[in-house]
Amino acid sequence: MEIALQSQLKSWRQHLHQNPETGFEEVATSDYVARALMALGLDVHRGIGGTGVVANLTVGNGGGVIGLRADMDALNIAENAQNRPHASRTQGKMHACGHDGHMSMILGAARLLAEKKNFSGTVRFIFQPAEEHGRGAKAMMKDGLFERYPVDAIFGAHNMPGMPAGTFATRAGGIMASEDNFVIHIKARGTHAARPHMGVDPIVIASQIVLALQTIVSRNLDPSLQAVISCTEFITDGIRNVIPSNVTIKGDTRSYAPEVQAMLAARMREISEGLCRTHGAECTFEYTHEFAPTINSPEYVDLAVAAARNVVGADKIDASVQPMMISEDFGAFLQAVPGNFIFIGNGDTGKEGGVPLHNAAYDFNDDILLTGARYFAEIARLALPLP
Repeated sequence: MEIALQSQLKSWRQHLHQNPETGFEEVATSDYVARALMALGLDVHRGIGGTGVVANLTVGNGGGVIGLRADMDALNIAENAQNRPHASRTQGKMHACGHDGHMSMILGAARLLAEKKNFSGTVRFIFQPAEEHGRGAKAMMKDGLFERYPVDAIFGAHNMPGMPAGTFATRAGGIMASEDNFVIHIKARGTHAARPHMGVDPIVIASQIVLALQTIVSRNLDPSLQAVISCTEFITDGIRNVIPSNVTIKGDTRSYAPEVQAMLAARMREISEGLCRTHGAECTFEYTHEFAPTINSPEYVDLAVAAARNVVGADKIDASVQPMMISEDFGAFLQAVPGNFIFIGNGDTGKEGGVPLHNAAYDFNDDILLTGARYFAEIARLALPLP
């Protein structure tokens, strides 16, 4: 059975990899997933939050309900895999984050549970659009996801290059950070590069702002807390011999606590506006919340660790992994219902599966598909035990 399932998982995964679609455009992807779920005999519902899919499987008379979630969207990255037979067929788009593998693992869990029926209750298989945008989970919930398809708990996973293939890592509490985006626009007075005294130079002001922002974490944040401020874009309307009139700084911040998010936003605004005022320039400051932090529920961490242990053994599980400053849309679900998010090793660096996420040469490691499918099926078996 496992050989046949592994073949099916690989077929699903490589088809999805060849046909990537980005956020809220996953029409063909949701069609493909829905057909696979219906072929397994599940009760399938479409169009939730745009292109989202929910499939239900009820076995026995247990009253418990859990959700198993996969993300569906790809990235606007041109795949660099000339000798890869299942490379993307869509120019400029690829599954560079492994959502093709996540979908296949959840489909595999659905097949295992539909065939074995070794649980009592209801499992909802949730396929979410637009994870990369940080908007898909909110769209599904706004469309009544948990009112129409309530769950007691929800479980998700992400492959992780750099971790040995098939190992697991999770933790109670915060495992991934929030992401907030900022835009700082400085309006000054451009002039000839040879006559700087005739203008107000926004590049000098913006440079001071970039440096000053780095003092917030080192001097305003309690050292026991975590945060990152990254300026990632520096845009001007100047040319080689022209001091510009406008500079825009863009970037993001990562943190775990609402009070830290509020402090970062307040101090960044004060520094940006203050330095602009000092130099006689105007400042516009924007700060938006994109991703909620992913905060695992302790009781479901224990269940997830037990499921992983039953699949791969205790020596391949880290139950207290260091929190990461990356972000995941799953965090929005965990603000509404309890649950757990876990990492599954995709392969050590330098080995198969070790290419970093969001890299044009990345590929999901097919060797971990069966491990992931068995893990999610075991979650259902433990959460919804037979009487």
